[in-house]
Amino acid sequence: MPLEDEFYDLIKKARQGQGLSVDEVVRRAGLPAADITALERGGRAPTRLEAHAIATALGLKPAALAGIAVDGWAPAPTPSEVRGVETVHGDIGGYAVKGYILFDDEAKEAVFIDTGYNAKAGLEFLHSRGLKLIGVCLTHGHADHAGGLDRILDRWRVPVYMGEADLSLLPWRPPQDLLAPAEDGRPIAVGRLTVRCLTTPGHTPGGICYQVARDGRDLCFVGDTLFAGSIGRANPFSLYPVHLQSVRRRVLRLPECTVLFPGHGPATTVREEVTHNPFGGEA
Repeated sequence: MPLEDEFYDLIKKARQGQGLSVDEVVRRAGLPAADITALERGGRAPTRLEAHAIATALGLKPAALAGIAVDGWAPAPTPSEVRGVETVHGDIGGYAVKGYILFDDEAKEAVFIDTGYNAKAGLEFLHSRGLKLIGVCLTHGHADHAGGLDRILDRWRVPVYMGEADLSLLPWRPPQDLLAPAEDGRPIAVGRLTVRCLTTPGHTPGGICYQVARDGRDLCFVGDTLFAGSIGRANPFSLYPVHLQSVRRRVLRLPECTVLFPGHGPATTVREEVTHNPFGGEA
């Protein structure tokens, strides 16, 4: 699976997040304005020297940015199937999105982690496996991750865990009695599994990741907090510094073998992202 973001996405997210003009990047990078403009528009691929200069100008990791743009880095494949995790594939206007169902097959309990904008597929999976839904865990309130929530709750009246600061972003708001604040460290029992909430604001004000350990493997569902080799766009841009702190001090300080399941693009690991994510540390 290709990376969610290309070089031009990466540098535009970093520039806009810092409120920099193209002229300011030109000055910092020491490159012609026409080249910066062409690169940000995806008109051509950068050279290694250009990637390093722009990364330094934007406070990104030069080797990591060049690794993606010039060397074609991608994370090593994670196991195609992780026991007890079903990926829900959907799309919104042709834009691919992923949600997940985490389940304990022995206890027959499950939670949605985002809807994947495909409630129908998720509900059909629950039915096919004879699973009881005990909650919906939202990483954030955007429609591509929460769309179809009304359909899920019409079938299963269960708590909806999410960051309270994202309530206004929901395309449809659940009944008040079903809203459950996803406070940092809050445990959610799913059969024999314990999911823990990890607050990671930045992509949105109330962003949440969900951690769980199963079969000796650490897993974390990160939504749009982090993509393989990138991060989601800060909404609003003023949250960019907060977003970087969430990525660097929270997600990338999890055990290095932790498998990260994003809302878009391929799965990755903490180990891969510490080295290869341009946003993953000081330049």
